[in-house]
This record gives sequence, C-alpha cells and structure tokens, in this order.
Amino acid sequence: MIIRSKAPLRLGLAGGGTDVAPYSDIYGGAILNATISMYAYATIIPRSDGKIILNSIDKAETYEFDARKRLSISGTLDLHRGIYNSIIKNFIGKPLSFSLSTYVDAPPGSGLGTSSTLVVAIIGAFAEWLKLPLGEYDLAKLAYDIERVDLLMAGGKQDQYAATFGGVNFMEFSANDKVIVNPLRIKDVYLNELAHNLVLFYTQTSRLSSKIIEAQSRNVVNNNQSSIDAMHQLKLQSVMMKEALLRGDLDKIGEILDFGWKFKKQMADEISNPFIDQLYETARENGATGGKISGAGGGGFMIFYCPGETRSKVISALKKFGVEAKRYEFTGAGLTTWTI
Repeated sequence: MIIRSKAPLRLGLAGGGTDVAPYSDIYGGAILNATISMYAYATIIPRSDGKIILNSIDKAETYEFDARKRLSISGTLDLHRGIYNSIIKNFIGKPLSFSLSTYVDAPPGSGLGTSSTLVVAIIGAFAEWLKLPLGEYDLAKLAYDIERVDLLMAGGKQDQYAATFGGVNFMEFSANDKVIVNPLRIKDVYLNELAHNLVLFYTQTSRLSSKIIEAQSRNVVNNNQSSIDAMHQLKLQSVMMKEALLRGDLDKIGEILDFGWKFKKQMADEISNPFIDQLYETARENGATGGKISGAGGGGFMIFYCPGETRSKVISALKKFGVEAKRYEFTGAGLTTWTI
C-alpha cells in the first residue's frame, strides 16, 4: 500500500501580513490569495519492521528511527517530526512504523508558503492512511497549531488554509484563531488573463521569514503607529483586490499591487532591500504597473503585473539581474490525497 498527497503553493495577492498575530487578534486581518500549479508532495509507505524513515527528497536528508511515540525535535526535518508527534498524541496513542518521503516544487524561504503547505500535505497523507476525522478547517487549524504552537515557528495563518482549500480565496482572521475562508468565483477568462499578465519571478535568493515576521509583530506590540497604519492599508488592499477580480477590472490589478507594496515596506525594515527595490523599479520602467515580494519579504519570489504586451519586455529586462520567470497556472483544487 502506498499513500500519497499533494497540496498547492500559493500567491499572496493582497493583505499579506494582516494574518499575523497580534495584529489579526487586535484589529482583524484580511487576505486574498490564490493557489498555483506548484505543490508540496508526501508519500507514506507502511512498514512492518518497527522502523520510522523520514526522507526529504529536495533537501537530500534521510533519518531512520526505531518506532516510538515521540520523536525528538532536533533542528532537522522538525516539521516531519512535529507532525508525527501530533498525530500520535491527538489520534493514535501508539507508535507507528512507516516511511515518509516529501518533496516541494519551490525552495524553502521562497515566499510561496512552502513550509505550511508541506505540513498540510503530510497531515493529509496521515489522514488518508489512518482515516482521521479531519474536515478542511480542522486540518488547516491542526497544521497551524503544529507549526506555530508545538514547534514555535513564527508566521501567519493564511498558508495552511490556502493549501487545504485551494482556489482563489478571500480570508478573514480575528481573535481566538477564528478564520473564515470565502471562496471567490472568478470567471475563467479573468483568471487566464491574470495568469498571463501576472509574471512570477524567482530572485535566486531565500530568507528566513520568521525573523521578518517577528519584527513585524514587535512593531504591533510596541504600538509602532506607522507600521500598524500600513497594515490597515494592506487590509483595505485585500478588499480592493477582491472587487477588481470579481468585476474583471484587471487593469487595476497593477496599481492595487503598487499601492500595497508601498505600505508593505513600512511593516518592517527587513521586507525590502536595495536589490529588491532595483528589481521593482526596473520592472516598472519596462511596463509593469505594480508588483510585490511574495510572502514575508526579504527575498524569494516576486510577482509583477505586466499588462498588454509588456510581459516579454519585463522578463528580458530582469534577466540581467539573474532573475528567472517561472511558468504557472492558477488551480482550483486544494489538498488531494489517494491510496494505491
């Protein structure tokens, strides 16, 4: 028997950062995101030899243990270990013997929600294998709790829900970890045009998002008014983006992204840097009407809205910086699991 799962990565289009506590608890957050055709994958093969084997294919890391109720959190494949510990503690109560292999289509720290999406994929594989009673909200909340509570990894709430639900979603966040996922019915013609004009670039850099998120959270705790005001504007941006997509006002997408980028940079000093600023200005000079860094900031992927026939010109202009355009499509499906 082989159990497999896959969960889609996401593009955060508007409102990024307002899903992070304590801002979301105090003021309420709102985000618009969309899943794309890049995935995190997990495969579980049950074993009968009393062993646990964890294998991260993309990281080229493999670890073997005797089956036990709890694996130590050691700094290597902690997501895999933490998920196993949670599954045993909350559902099974006894050791399991299995091999778990994972792979992600984007590198860690690239801003597409890779870590949280991987957690969702792994939980999905366990749920498929063990027939766990988890609905979509339950599974996303469990993924959040494992990362943020059990493993104390700083971050927001959107990625777990995007990976679980899939599609284009307007998400609302409030106190006590309350999350409402509102799926948006965007016409195919609008999504196809958006995918054509919204160019995804990999900057060939990565960053540790937790440090940026911790700085952002400190600004809220310390009542840094300029940072808090910036988050208010990003929450407004998510509503603006939702209305533009539903109405098919695609020409407004670039200026809405540009509006958000100006405020995003005010949330924490580490979000941008001279290299990112240079990429942004070069893209704008060559026809892009707006863009943003994906995820927390500091590196990873960037997106630029390139209307009309400006796509090729922007791609060509950014090549001199070693920046690579990445093909993708928007996807409607979230977490998918199956057994062979």
